[in-house]
Amino acid sequence: MKRFIYSVTLASTMLFATSCEEKLDELLENPNAVNAQTASPDFLLNSIQLGYQGMWYGIADRGARLTRQINQGSALYELAYTAPATNGTWSTAYAGILADIDFLTPLATTANLQRHLGIAKTIKAMVLFDLVDTFGDVPYSEALDAANFNPKVDDDAAIYTAAATLLDEAKAHFTANTAGTPNDYFYNRNYTKWVRLVNTLKLRYFLTRRLIDPAGSRSGINALIAENNMLKTGATLAASDDFVFTFGTTAADPDSRHPKFAGQYTSGGGDYQSTFFMHHLTVEKGFDDPRVRYYMYRQRLTNTTNVDEQECISQIPPPHYLVGGFPYCNPAGNRGYWGRDHLDPDGIPPDGLARTAYGVYPSGGRFDNNSASPVNNPSLGARGAGVHPIMLAAYVDFMLAEAALTLGTTGNAKDYLLSGIRKQMTYVRLFSLTSAEASVITAFDPNDQFNRSVENYISFVGNRYDAAANADSKLNVIATEYWLALYGNGLEAFNLYRRTGKPAKMQPALEENAGPFIRSFLYPNNYVVTNLNASQKSNLAQQVFWDNNPASPWIY
Repeated sequence: MKRFIYSVTLASTMLFATSCEEKLDELLENPNAVNAQTASPDFLLNSIQLGYQGMWYGIADRGARLTRQINQGSALYELAYTAPATNGTWSTAYAGILADIDFLTPLATTANLQRHLGIAKTIKAMVLFDLVDTFGDVPYSEALDAANFNPKVDDDAAIYTAAATLLDEAKAHFTANTAGTPNDYFYNRNYTKWVRLVNTLKLRYFLTRRLIDPAGSRSGINALIAENNMLKTGATLAASDDFVFTFGTTAADPDSRHPKFAGQYTSGGGDYQSTFFMHHLTVEKGFDDPRVRYYMYRQRLTNTTNVDEQECISQIPPPHYLVGGFPYCNPAGNRGYWGRDHLDPDGIPPDGLARTAYGVYPSGGRFDNNSASPVNNPSLGARGAGVHPIMLAAYVDFMLAEAALTLGTTGNAKDYLLSGIRKQMTYVRLFSLTSAEASVITAFDPNDQFNRSVENYISFVGNRYDAAANADSKLNVIATEYWLALYGNGLEAFNLYRRTGKPAKMQPALEENAGPFIRSFLYPNNYVVTNLNASQKSNLAQQVFWDNNPASPWIY
């Protein structure tokens, strides 16, 4: 019903000359329709927040697949993401979130609902950033004009600037005198944390632009460092500023569980994990990453010997895998980490209760304590009480490490890097210990053991950073560790990969010529076929304004 609020609002302002016409208008007016007099700013803000977590998840999932955090099917990039693939993102952004914000803004302004405005403008800025990062040029200035059915696109760089301005406006709303107390799905009305999020999003803005405006990015980031008011960690999750959307355990409609859990633990099956990502968690450093049992749950502890379950075990790697020394089929060692290679187009064998599943973080699944039982029961593990890690305090340190190395901003890149690792590992642990898996975790991985593993890991990465021969190699260490910490947040991983080309030597597609890597997505069908001014891109290799790196195959 809200989708028609603009025409209803216009209709409600019309004056009728006679009492007969007034009576007729009363009969024709829908008493259930939402209009400016009956709309609830609280309900609109609820819709905006819920809409954003859904939009974010769709974008993050695609980014995770493209950056080998989870498996990407199809043999070619152009087959993996055709024009209809992003219909949901587009409609949620425009017909949902941005339309709701546009309707909310005058209502909240009139009622002096400053906190409503702050949250709404912060999310609007995030939506605009995400649309640009996904598509490049998109409609903005004409997008929400109810009389314009064919809005033209705006320059993507200009939209980014407009989004940054919205963040400045939001920051002021969070400290102004206000009426009303909005429902806050993220920070439970802690507006100090919202201000820190805004500052962190400004850090993200400047870092994303560093390739096209290094001087502006340097000064902007240094000012944020001096202000010292970005997302911080605390002794507990509640005391920390991590911007996450938290899921529940209810399976009934509406399903409140994490979508990855709901898609896998109900009947088994679901996504394949990425062979390459699991290789980095279990083999690449010569020891297990402390997070692997939190990220992944193995339904078997050994690899299959049955080619009907996993065809690749009977095959040799393709020549370009052999030449590049890429892992193939399974990570080294017979340990049951069962996934798929990048752009593996094979059909689905009877392996739904054998492939490696999502773990307790961030999907609300099971902690891997070697129990190795099927995940076809929705009462298992944390029962779906996971999170979307949209922006963690740990991410601040990784971004500052990249900025210090590449822009010469304030601070030591190595110190930031190691701090980011420690913060993110601590967050994974603390989050998991608040779940129904806590007793399983502490029995198998007690605090002192986990802490030793973390310190050993950090020592290894610090030595690797010191041994890196040049700035590019050091950037690869930073980006690889950020990529590993971004499990569950493919949106930032996708931006990182396009911005830096790191991690270097990503596992390529199984097909040697899979087409150019996706630098931006095709415009969705529901935009192209309904807008007379829409013009589809010629290919997936078109780069967004902040990505001035070489064309593919610089990344693949």
